[in-house]
Amino acid sequence: MIKEIVVKSILNKHKKRDDWFLDDYSINPYSGCSFNCIYCYIRGSKYGENMREAVSVKINAVEVLEKQISRRAKKSEYGIIALSSSTEPYMRIEEKYRLTRKILEVILKYRFPVEIATKSTLVLRDLDLLKEIDRNGILPEDLKDKLNHKAIISFSISTLDEKLSKILEPAAPSPIKRLETLKKCKEEGLFVGVNIIPVLPFISDSEEELDSMIRLSKEFGADFVFVGGLTLFGKGPFDSKTLYYKFLEKYFPSLIPAYKRLYRIFPMPNRDYQKRIDNIAREFADKYKIRYKLSAI
Repeated sequence: MIKEIVVKSILNKHKKRDDWFLDDYSINPYSGCSFNCIYCYIRGSKYGENMREAVSVKINAVEVLEKQISRRAKKSEYGIIALSSSTEPYMRIEEKYRLTRKILEVILKYRFPVEIATKSTLVLRDLDLLKEIDRNGILPEDLKDKLNHKAIISFSISTLDEKLSKILEPAAPSPIKRLETLKKCKEEGLFVGVNIIPVLPFISDSEEELDSMIRLSKEFGADFVFVGGLTLFGKGPFDSKTLYYKFLEKYFPSLIPAYKRLYRIFPMPNRDYQKRIDNIAREFADKYKIRYKLSAI
């Protein structure tokens, strides 16, 4: 079910720059997500409590953005805009509404840099705009000596297992198609990376799995990689924790005790676990000579 809604604001200014993706702003032209990833952190989190399957289209997003971004540009309040931070910007309905493309046109007009995290091949449609943004965008002063790119595109994967991906990310393109799309973006001269987020405890977080994902990221042309853990929010029937445990019950029941020990009452794995996968990822990034995290720029 798709709903059309009218919004009062579309350009969100962060209290502080995102530590990972370096964005100062975010835009979400849609709410909800038809890719329907069962582990999505939006499900049950403060950003989308009890998110159901309905997708909403912010039909006046372009007009509202024009007003908001023009004011920021007049004051030279440039910063990287994340598109999108809480949904997929290139869902199937983007083919009809073209909101993401129209928003990119406005971003280009006012010369803001942009960061896109996606699982979709549809991003290839907008390479013309992204290349123009990369050439003409204006970075904030404190990033000009650290970052030479005004368009950043990253592709998210959690596993290379096609069958597992189809269960966890039922409407998203396969992991290999995402990597092939990344390669095409790289061939067009864009700055690209892979978000290995979330890695799945005891499923896709082994040294062997992380080695494979980071090695393939490099082989397909990624400039950088991220690795991040799985967050599990909520208690409702459509929240990520509920849905993910149902997935475990069906496919990996023997792992449930280990998950309960790892998460206890918290939405994130314990710090020792997070530190371990971070250290492993850094080692493999060094091994394959690929940048680990943008914050290291």
